[in-house]
Amino acid sequence: MLPHAKRWLYLVHRWAGVVLCAFFAMWFVSGVVMMYVGYPKLTATERLEHMAPLRTAAIALEPAQALRAAGIDGKPLSDLRLAVASGGRAVYLVLPQGAPRRGPATVVDASTGQVLRGVDAAWATASAQAFAGTPGSAPRYLGSLDEDAFTHSRALDAHRPLHRLALGDAADTEVYVSGTTGEVVRDATRTERGWNYVGAWIHWLYPFRGNAFNAWWADIVNWLSIAGIVLTITGTVVGIMRWRFTRRYKSGSRSPYRGFMMRWHHVSGLLFAAVTLTWIFSGLMSMNPWKVFDSGAPALRTQAMHGGPLLLPAQPASVQALLAAASPNTRELRWVRTAGHTLVQAASPTGAPALLDATTAQPHAMDKQQLLAAAGHLLPDPVARSETLSEYDMHYYSRAAHTMTGGGDKPLPVLRVVFADAHATWVHIDPHTGAVLDKSDTHRRASRWLFALLHSWDWGPLLARRPLWDVVLVVLSLGGALLSFTGVVVGWRRLSYQWRGKGTAVKLAAKKC
Repeated sequence: MLPHAKRWLYLVHRWAGVVLCAFFAMWFVSGVVMMYVGYPKLTATERLEHMAPLRTAAIALEPAQALRAAGIDGKPLSDLRLAVASGGRAVYLVLPQGAPRRGPATVVDASTGQVLRGVDAAWATASAQAFAGTPGSAPRYLGSLDEDAFTHSRALDAHRPLHRLALGDAADTEVYVSGTTGEVVRDATRTERGWNYVGAWIHWLYPFRGNAFNAWWADIVNWLSIAGIVLTITGTVVGIMRWRFTRRYKSGSRSPYRGFMMRWHHVSGLLFAAVTLTWIFSGLMSMNPWKVFDSGAPALRTQAMHGGPLLLPAQPASVQALLAAASPNTRELRWVRTAGHTLVQAASPTGAPALLDATTAQPHAMDKQQLLAAAGHLLPDPVARSETLSEYDMHYYSRAAHTMTGGGDKPLPVLRVVFADAHATWVHIDPHTGAVLDKSDTHRRASRWLFALLHSWDWGPLLARRPLWDVVLVVLSLGGALLSFTGVVVGWRRLSYQWRGKGTAVKLAAKKC
C-alpha cells in the first residue's frame, strides 16, 4: 500500500474512532438489555386481560343503534368493535370505510348512545382505573402530552394527545390513555421505564426524537451507521496490516502495541470485527434506509377477497345472543367480513377468538378451500401454490412479546399463499379466522435476512435452544463492548495528548514573547 494511502487509512480510523467508539459501546450494552427488556408496548393479549368481561357490562344498544347514534348507519365499515374499553364503560368503536386505517375510531357509549367528543382527565382516569382492575384503586393523573420517551411509535399518532396516569400498583405502572377514544394504548412499569433508558431508548437514539432533531432522526441514525461501517472496515484493515502472522515483534508479541489498552483494542478488533460489522450493517438495514426495501408492490385487495365491505346484516344477531354463544370470558366482539361471510369474532385473553355467524350467532367454521379461493382475489395475478404450515420457519415465526417484532398474532397452523406476480408475493392467512396476517415480497424477505437474522439472530434452531442463543449473543456483545471501550480510552488519551501538546505550544510561544 502507498505510504500516503496508509496514512489516510490510519487517520480516518483514528479520528472516526474517537467520535464513534462511544456509540459502539452504547449500542452493544443497550443491545444486551434489549434481549430481556423491550420498549414498552401493550400487546393484544394484555389489552384483553385488562378489560372486564362483556357479560357483566351494561349494554343497552345494539350495533345498528350505535351506528345510528354516530350518524353512520347503513354505511360500509372498516372496523366495528364492542368492549369495556373506554372510561370503564362498554363502548362501540367504529371506523367507517375510507377513514385512515390507523385513524381515531368513533366511540359510542353502549348504554346511553352518547358519542364521545374528546377525552378529558376524568374520563382518562376512569379508563385507567378500569385497566388497573383493582376495586378502590385511585390512579394519579400526571397530565397530557403529545409524545415522550415511551410513546414515539407512529402507531399512536391517531391517539394524540395522550393522557398519562400512574396506577399506584406494586409495579409502579404508568398508562397512556388515548385522547381521542379513551382507550389505554400503552403501559410501562417502573422496571420497563428504568431499563429502557439504558436499553431501547438509547439504542434507537431516541434522545433525538420528539424534539428539534426529530426531522433528522432517521438521517442521524443512518449516517452514524454508515460511518460506523467505515470505521469497522478501516480498523479491520489496519488491524490485519499491523498483526504479524508469521513472525513476532521484538517484544515477542504479534501486536506492535505495548500499552494494555491499545493492545487489547488491536486484539479484540481482530476477534470481533466481523460481528461488529454485521451488527452495524444490519442495524442500518433496520431503518430501511432510503426505502431500499420498498418494492412498490400494489396493496392487497382485501375487500375483493372478502366479498365486499363490512355491513351489518339486515337482521343481525343480538349482542346478548352472541355473548351467550361465546365464552363467559369474552372481552371483545368484533364484526368482520371474511371470505363472503359476515361474522363476529368473540375474543378472550386466552386462545383463539370464537367465530360466530353475525345473523344466527351460531359457531362458524372456515372452509379451507373456500378460503383459498377467496384469497386468490387478493391480487390480479394467479396463485402459484399454497401450503399449510404447522411449524414456524425462517419467514413465519414468533418472538417473545417484549422484542421488537414480538407480541403480534402468529398462530399455527397458518396458510401460505404464494402468487405468481412480479414481486413474488407471499400472504399468510389464519385458517381459523380467515384474517390476512401479513404480506411479504422479495424486498421484505431480503429485509428479513439483512436485518432480523443478522441483527437479532432470530434463527429458529438457535432460538429453540435457549439459553444457547443468550450465551452466544451476550459473549459476542461483551466482545464488541471490549473493543468499543478500549477504543474510547485510546481515543480519549489521543485527544488529551493533542490538548496537552497545544497547551504546551501556547505556553512556549508566550515565553518567547
